[in-house]
Amino acid sequence: MISKLFDRPVYLKEKKDLVREVISVEDAIDFLEELPERERDVVHDAALKTCYMAHDGLKPLRAARDAIRAFGKKKGILVKQPAVQPWMVKTPAGGGRVSL
Repeated sequence: MISKLFDRPVYLKEKKDLVREVISVEDAIDFLEELPERERDVVHDAALKTCYMAHDGLKPLRAARDAIRAFGKKKGILVKQPAVQPWMVKTPAGGGRVSL
């Protein structure tokens, strides 16, 4: 199955210090489907329906991205692209130095 990628990722806060990168319609559907029932509402249902329609080719990918962003904004979990933290960068073994 070919993934339907967004033109830019959407970042949603999952927990206190955990941000989830949503890069495709499949990611958006997974995020929305994983939410507990108590956190679902009309906005959730509309976003999920839009994402499924985009997945099936009935709506453009842009509509799905807009829907997951609107959901995140409404719930207060939409975040800007997180800055890269030093612990996120893997340093190559040896630090890139050449031994003589």
